[in-house]
Amino acid sequence: MEKHYAVIGHPIEHSFSPAMHQAGYEVLGVNAKYHRFDVEPSHLTEAVEGLCALGFSGWNVTLPHKEHILSLLDTLTPQAKRAGAVNTVKIQEGKRIGHNTDGLGFVRSVEGELNGFKGKKAVLLGAGGAAKGIALALAEQGMKVHILNRKLARSEALVEVLQREGGTATAGVLAPGGWLEEVDLLVQTTSVGLHGEPFPFSVQGISKQALVVDIIFNPSETAFLQEAKQQGCRTLNGLGMLLYQGAYAWEFWLGGQAPVEAMGQALKDQLMRRMLNIF
Repeated sequence: MEKHYAVIGHPIEHSFSPAMHQAGYEVLGVNAKYHRFDVEPSHLTEAVEGLCALGFSGWNVTLPHKEHILSLLDTLTPQAKRAGAVNTVKIQEGKRIGHNTDGLGFVRSVEGELNGFKGKKAVLLGAGGAAKGIALALAEQGMKVHILNRKLARSEALVEVLQREGGTATAGVLAPGGWLEEVDLLVQTTSVGLHGEPFPFSVQGISKQALVVDIIFNPSETAFLQEAKQQGCRTLNGLGMLLYQGAYAWEFWLGGQAPVEAMGQALKDQLMRRMLNIF
């Protein structure tokens, strides 16, 4: 029997998840299809009910629904509970189970560039659903985490979560500061740059030893990453995180080991097609 999976978000036309997952199904001969649905925030409840009524086996959740979907689920995995955000839902025995693979996916995407996490300083720009999963995972790896957000209250709320879990964390407003000279890992977790817009502040003066990551992957190099590269930093976009969080979601749904190589190649192919305006 053919299974159906999807990604929901708003906007969603930029998502490469369908190409990645479909490539994985094909290489392993899994009888499944992966869909993409644009769901406005006011229609989230109806969308979840609709996916369940149509017999979907699970779906991924992206901006802006990662936190709002919590109240529509029956149970959460420990990762989702800690993060207070969900990026993966599985239907099992009629129950909606929420999970979060963002943190694990992010850690796996940067571990080869960082040469260890423990005792190093991470600065996260933004305190939304993606930031929560990433911050928790980095704190679990022993990093000191500094959260900057436009609304200080959101930064402080996330810091409280990290500290309850035994992590070392501090909060601040979204602005440059002395942290630029001390940061080992800088992560841009907001949607700023998705449409080519510049970041609200400059990273001039940042430590050249820093690894700078923007979780946006299309465009492949945001204005934020371009400036960081000009400052002499190593940079990564969000394609690696997308791949590994998708692989962990696959394994949560289907068990076994996700075909990471095939899924990664599909992402690279899709990005090249998008850059060349081939749809």
